[in-house]
Amino acid sequence: MKGLARREFQLVLLRRMADYQPGLVEDAVRALNASRTEMREVNARWQRILRSRTFPRGRRRYEAVLGPADAGERRVGDVVCEVASWPPFPLWPGLRFEIMMAPDGSVAQEWLVRPEDAPVPELRTVDDLVPWTCVVGDLAARWDGLAHQDGDAPSRWHVGFSTPDGSSYVAHFVWGLLQEVVSV
Repeated sequence: MKGLARREFQLVLLRRMADYQPGLVEDAVRALNASRTEMREVNARWQRILRSRTFPRGRRRYEAVLGPADAGERRVGDVVCEVASWPPFPLWPGLRFEIMMAPDGSVAQEWLVRPEDAPVPELRTVDDLVPWTCVVGDLAARWDGLAHQDGDAPSRWHVGFSTPDGSSYVAHFVWGLLQEVVSV
């Protein structure tokens, strides 16, 4: 799609992350040779695409921006969902952007994920949970008894967990990427 491709899509992802990590986002925007104004403009364009009645929906929407996807299926309970993912972005080289579609073709989940064959970061303690170093699946690989919760926006996800010493925390994710961990 003219004017909106992989570079610009990274700006869309960064726009929501700025609420949690403005310093990291500022550095990332500079690394993309962009400005905060461009980030806002690209995000506004993406929002218009999401609301458009004529722009393709589901996987085709993302392929118009990100190019061809690697596709497969994943079972969630009794439902088989189509999954599509794209190669890593320069800002997050070890991660892929993934969408999971419901049986009707609508996008049910969209986030950054670690490829199955990639090593999970060593997460021994809560101090190892550094912003932008892990994704939701990494937490699931490390801690049992996670309590997943929808966030306050479609791109946000919260995960409650406890450490062996009984301390409780909530990890905040945007587009599947860790933003902060707070004690509760």
